[in-house]
Order: sequence, then C-alpha cells, then structure tokens
Amino acid sequence: MEKVILSIGSSLGDKYKNLSSAVNHINTHIGSVVKKSEIYESEPWGFNDSNSFFNMAVEVNTELSPDEVLKKIILIENIHFRERNSNSYQARTLDIDIVFFGNLIYTSEYLTIPHKHAHKRLFVLLPVNDIIKNFEHPLLKKTIEFLIEKCEDKSKIVCLNLL
Repeated sequence: MEKVILSIGSSLGDKYKNLSSAVNHINTHIGSVVKKSEIYESEPWGFNDSNSFFNMAVEVNTELSPDEVLKKIILIENIHFRERNSNSYQARTLDIDIVFFGNLIYTSEYLTIPHKHAHKRLFVLLPVNDIIKNFEHPLLKKTIEFLIEKCEDKSKIVCLNLL
C-alpha cells in the first residue's frame, strides 16, 4: 500500500457535488480515502475567469502504480465531463492531480511526482496541510507548513467549513 495525496478542484456546475462525487469515485477506483481536507474557495490560478474554484485534498491508500492512478484519474474526470480544449488553464467541472505518492520522485512523459507546481499554489498547499502538515516534500526537503509560509501565491483563498 502506498499513501497518495490528491488535489481535487472544480469551478463549473455544482462544485460541492463534483468534489463529493470525485471522492466517492476515488474511493471506488483508486483506493481507500483515509483523510479529507476542508473545502476551500479560491480564485482561478493561471487564467482569468469569473468562476471561483472549490478545492480540497484527500489521502488515499492504494496498491496501484503512479501511471495506473493517473489512468483512473482521467477516467474519473471524464465521468464528470472534464473537457480538455487546449494546453492552457481553463474552467472545468473536475481537476484531479497527484501531489505526492509517498516519498516517490517520479517523472514520465505524462506525469511528474511530486507535482511540479504544488509548492507554488496555496489552493493546493492549504488543503494538503489539513491532512499532512508535517510531511516533508521529497525534493524540496521542507514541510508543508514551511512551504505555505514561503509561498509567493497571494490568491484569495477562503476555507468554507462545509465538511
């Protein structure tokens, strides 16, 4: 079993329902969801849009490989009608990213673990901090709490306390 941290976001449709459904699908297709963060509302990162995002993180115990987890993530995103129209960021019903896969450092054509931008995004760091604050980033050798303190992302992010 490996401990995987996934970041989940939604900015279209019923965002809360999209996150809840994603967690259920993750539990069914990827592995046992053992921890869930609070849900945070954030402004879009990397593009302009009037829709805010709901973001959360989950800790999952899985027996799947990183590439198998990625395949299941794409399946779950497709179930939620995720559209990929370009290489740029855009509003979406569901976005799931692998942030950490235990202490694994892994790069393939389609996947980089740890997620290469996680430490630059408060909408990822704050939810991850809810579930693994003392975890040390395998490449940066800094805790999540430290990465939040040093993060240059100044986006407005609010904990919704929905759970």
